[in-house]
Amino acid sequence: MAEWLCRKNKKEVNDVSSIYDQVKAIIVEQLGVDAEDVKTEASFVDDLGADSLDIVELVMALEEKFDLQIPDEDAEKIRKVGEAVKYIQEHQ
Repeated sequence: MAEWLCRKNKKEVNDVSSIYDQVKAIIVEQLGVDAEDVKTEASFVDDLGADSLDIVELVMALEEKFDLQIPDEDAEKIRKVGEAVKYIQEHQ
């Protein structure tokens, strides 16, 4: 049982890491920022210089990549890279 839990936790960590890497690549491409500037605590607007159009395009790219719909009211709450990763992990 403990071995299964260990494997499950490792898989979750790998899933989060994989989601983070994919989100990071999309942010770098969409916003034209350096990869080293994209950190989980980075704000799309304050730290990465995104404007409202950038945010809309970023949300659309994330929806396409992860095959999900992000309602406007949820998108408005996603202000940081880590929040985007968490949202995707919870809604896949």
